[in-house]
Amino acid sequence: MSSTPARSTDPVEGGAGPRTPPDGPAGSPESPGPASAGLGRKFWLLFTSSTVSNLGDGIGRIALPLLAVTLTRDPVLVAALSSLTFLPWVLFAIVSGALVDRLDRRKAMIVAQFVRTVVVGLLTAAVLTGHAAMWMLYVAAFALGTVETLYDNAVHSLLPALVRRDQLEKANGRVEAASVVTDGFLGAPVGSALFVVAAALPFLANSAGFLLAGALLLLLPGAYRTEAVPGRPANLRREIGEGVRWLWNHRPLRGITLIGTLSAGMNQAAMAVLVLFVVEVLRLPAAAFGWFALASGAGGVVGGLAAPILVRRWPRAAVMAVAMSVSGLGFTLIGIFPSTVMLVAASAAVGGSLLVWNVLIMSVRQALVPAALFGRVLGVIRTLLWGLIPVGALGGGLLAEAFGLRTVFVISGSVMLVLMVPLCRVLWRYRVLINTLDGSGTIDT
Repeated sequence: MSSTPARSTDPVEGGAGPRTPPDGPAGSPESPGPASAGLGRKFWLLFTSSTVSNLGDGIGRIALPLLAVTLTRDPVLVAALSSLTFLPWVLFAIVSGALVDRLDRRKAMIVAQFVRTVVVGLLTAAVLTGHAAMWMLYVAAFALGTVETLYDNAVHSLLPALVRRDQLEKANGRVEAASVVTDGFLGAPVGSALFVVAAALPFLANSAGFLLAGALLLLLPGAYRTEAVPGRPANLRREIGEGVRWLWNHRPLRGITLIGTLSAGMNQAAMAVLVLFVVEVLRLPAAAFGWFALASGAGGVVGGLAAPILVRRWPRAAVMAVAMSVSGLGFTLIGIFPSTVMLVAASAAVGGSLLVWNVLIMSVRQALVPAALFGRVLGVIRTLLWGLIPVGALGGGLLAEAFGLRTVFVISGSVMLVLMVPLCRVLWRYRVLINTLDGSGTIDT
C-alpha cells in the first residue's frame, strides 16, 4: 500500500534549504499564484498528459501478454514478462530519482515519453511485418519499465510546482482517480478489443498515446529544474546518499515508509492468491475474478476523489490511520467470512482505502521533502516498496500451500492491523506536522 494545533517555528530535522510560505510547495520553481478554487491551467495540462499516458500504459499492459501467448505457451516465458516490468524499479528507481533532481522535470518527462514512443513503435513494426519474437517483448518490457521509473518520479516531483500546498490532496486525488479509470478500467478492454481486430493495433495505439502525452507537455510553460549547489560538481553516488540520509533522518517519514512498506508486502501476499481464492474457495468460474477487480477499481476511484474531502472534515493523520485500518480489516473479514458478497464489499472498501492512503501519503511527501531532494527520496521509497512486493507475493503462495487460502487473508489482514499500533504512534507524535503539511515544526526524539 504503498495522510490544527498551533505551529512551531523550529526547523524540521532532516530538512534542507529555505522554506516557502504556506501557500506554495517547498522549493517550487514557480509560485502557483494567489489562492483560488481551481487547480489552474498548468495542472490540467499535466493531468491530461498523465491520463493519456496511463491509458497507453493500460493498453500496453494487456497487449504484451496477449502477443506473448501467440509466440509461446511456455508459462515461465510468459510470466517472465511480468518480472521484467517491475525489476527496473528495484534496479533504477534511486538512480532515476537522482537524475530527476538534476534535470528539468518537464523536459525529462517529454524525453521519457518520446523514448517510449520509439520503443513501442519498433515493436509495432515487428508485429506488422511478422518478425515479432519473445526476446523483443523482453527488451521492450524492460526498456519501458526503466523509462517509467524516470517518468513517474518526474511526474510526482513536478506536481507540487503547479499547485498550492493546500491543493496537493485535490490534485493527487484527481491524478490517482484518472489513473484507475484509464489504466484499470479502460486500458484492458480497449487493448483486448484492438488486439482481436489486429495484433499490431494496441501497440500502435500505445505508441500514439505516448507521443500525444509528450506533445501535450510541450505546451506546459516554465522551467522546473532545482538549483544546483554553486561550485559543487555532480556526483551520482553522493547525490543518492543525500537522498537516503535525508529519509533516514526524517523520523516521521522514515517510520511511515517502513510501516507502509511492510503493509504493502502483506497486501501483495493476499492479492497474489486472490484469483485462487475466487476459484477454489468461492467455487466461482475464473472469469468472475474480473468483477472483483472491477469492484476494487470502483472503490479506488471513489477513494481518490474523496481523499481531499475527508481531510477537510477530519485531521489528516486520523484519516491515514483509518485508511490503513480499513485495508487490514477488509482482508481479515474476507478470510473469516468467505462469500461473494463479502469479497465484493471488501474489495471495494480496500480499493478505496488504498487510494485514500496513496493520495495522502504522496501529498505529505510532496509537502515535507525539499524539492531538490524529492526525486531521490521518492526513488528510495519506491525501491523499498517494489523490492518487497515480489517477496510478499511469494510469501502468500507459501502460506496458502502450507495453511490454506483463507489463512493467507486472515494473516495478511491481521498483520496489517497490528502494524496500526506503530503507525498510530508515529501519526500521533507528529500530528502537528502531518495535519498542517507545514514545513516547520519540531521533530523530537
